Amino acid sequence: MVGTIGTLDLNTESRSGRSRQRLVAEADLVIGGARQLAAVAGLLTSRTRRVVIGETGVSLSDALDQVATEPGRVCALASGDPGFFGIVRSLAERFGREALDVHPAPSSVAVAFARLGIPWDDAMVVSAHGRPLPEACSLAARHPKVAMLTAPDLPVPDLASALLDAGAPHEHAAVALCLGDESEEIRVTSLAALASGRGGSFGSPSVLVAWSGDGVSPVPARSWPPAPPRVEWGRSADSFDHRGGMITKPEVRAVILARLAIAPSGVLWDIGAGSGSVGIEAAFLFPALSVVACDSDPEACSLLAANATRLGVHVDVREGRAEDVLHGAPPPDSVFVGGGGIALLEEIMRRVRPGVRLVAAFAALDRAVAAHRLLGNLVEVTVSRGATLPDGGLRLKAENPVFVAWGACR
Repeated sequence: MVGTIGTLDLNTESRSGRSRQRLVAEADLVIGGARQLAAVAGLLTSRTRRVVIGETGVSLSDALDQVATEPGRVCALASGDPGFFGIVRSLAERFGREALDVHPAPSSVAVAFARLGIPWDDAMVVSAHGRPLPEACSLAARHPKVAMLTAPDLPVPDLASALLDAGAPHEHAAVALCLGDESEEIRVTSLAALASGRGGSFGSPSVLVAWSGDGVSPVPARSWPPAPPRVEWGRSADSFDHRGGMITKPEVRAVILARLAIAPSGVLWDIGAGSGSVGIEAAFLFPALSVVACDSDPEACSLLAANATRLGVHVDVREGRAEDVLHGAPPPDSVFVGGGGIALLEEIMRRVRPGVRLVAAFAALDRAVAAHRLLGNLVEVTVSRGATLPDGGLRLKAENPVFVAWGACR
């Protein structure tokens, strides 16, 4: 199944009425992946110049540079519909859409649903190529019928695991492999089986389809997505293993999470993380969030990693001084500093881009005042807990106040 962008002739002003086969045969230069070029080998002559794109050839950018400098008629090959997450966008941006004569074949998604016997006018199509994987999976998990275009460097089991991490509740899954080739194969299974590797190994290219129900009858909008479990902001301290009360208390943590203004599919740095209660709860609330947590204490890092595993979230735990271990970490959208003092706060502000939301917590008033000068906002969080008296009465037992400073980095 090879779709063709017919002639890419920069010297013509009219569209060609010739068939795809003639366009390929009459081209002076043909570009495409090894698989596409092999499919049309019988149409090419010894005079046809060929440029292979991809793992066994040059980059698309280099191929387009060659197209721009060589005379003659150019034909670019693509699988399926080249206007559907395909090469049309790159060619139109480089040469202008007026230069293109596009001859599409059915898209891989259309063929995948056809092979499964499932209508797809109510399906969502998401590409896992060229966008953050958590964002793509979070989007896919919210629709009862979805097709995901895989990326060359993203194995199908990893994609299935990411979908499950995003909360995808689809009952069925299928992988469509090498559509249109002699090696075409459709495997119907489940996301859990794919994620565990029980679905076998997969080549490329492939399309992952996931759906609920029979795939034919629409899933009522009111029943999708299934109601998520109730989530409590400020999970109790007992939810985390910690050392002798060294944990951000639930009420304080709720204020910190609110002031972080977390981007649901962004990146959070949790610095001086301790038992990890802030970063772990953020990851629990936002499954597509990437959390990088660091602490200089090896015991704290062990507790943090164990807490994350037990609560079923992924946290990138880094042991050492923040100034050292955060080199190479993905740039943050939000940063929480739970320890390290004003010098560390100033260092973080120098390193991150303007606009990043920074929140810091302090027990000492003098440090909180200094943080207020840097960040512009400060609140004291004072909590008194109910305690039962011997006679059955109730009193309020005050805890030490915590100062929370926040603001956008400048």
